[in-house]
Amino acid sequence: MTLQNKLQQSAGPLAFSKSWPLFEKDRHFELGSLLSCAVTDAAPPKSVGELGVSHAGCWECDLSDENRLFWSGGVYDIFGLPRDAKVARDDAVRFYAEHSRAAMERLRNHAIRHKQGFTLDAEIRPAIGEARWMRLIGAPVCEEGKAVRLHGIKLII
Repeated sequence: MTLQNKLQQSAGPLAFSKSWPLFEKDRHFELGSLLSCAVTDAAPPKSVGELGVSHAGCWECDLSDENRLFWSGGVYDIFGLPRDAKVARDDAVRFYAEHSRAAMERLRNHAIRHKQGFTLDAEIRPAIGEARWMRLIGAPVCEEGKAVRLHGIKLII
């Protein structure tokens, strides 16, 4: 079965992905200014696997430190993990459906190489609960012309 057939048969939203220049960052992160990670961290769901209040969270990946991840509580909720879990990037990408993982890796590599932001609607299979779709918005943080971190927002759609 082709990827296009799989996407057409999916119960989720139509797949969406886009790369964008960093000067458009404010426009793409507007939603992030409405969603405070401090709020999602302060209001955890009743049990692991349930979604938090806003169904969103902030994330960061340190490219200079073996792709070490930093997640707000909302991201743990989206992936159905306890908020104190230690998650390596290699483990986190396994939660993505294959077609979404491949698209995410392409956009991520493009973002790092060309210093551009990206947006992707991705299907994930959380540790607890049903498969779901989330929007992944990310952008590189550059120092001396080199991408050293990626950061962004993940939200349920």
